[in-house]
Amino acid sequence: MAEETKGRGRPFDEPIRLDDGRVLRTFRDAGEYIATLPETAHDAPEWQAAMEALLLVAERGRGRSCSRGWGSCGR
Repeated sequence: MAEETKGRGRPFDEPIRLDDGRVLRTFRDAGEYIATLPETAHDAPEWQAAMEALLLVAERGRGRSCSRGWGSCGR
């Protein structure tokens, strides 16, 4: 099956490397990572904003450069 290149399956321009060695390559990876955070972290305003930005960019099909910083999401 071909890798999904639209929506949440779209890859970032540059993968996000986590401190524990994991690599987030797609919007789906990043969303799943955020969803697995402890509830106290997951409910923090900055993580809620990050998840909202990921969903907007994935759904609207623009800007894959979130890996460079959240300020560039959606541009």
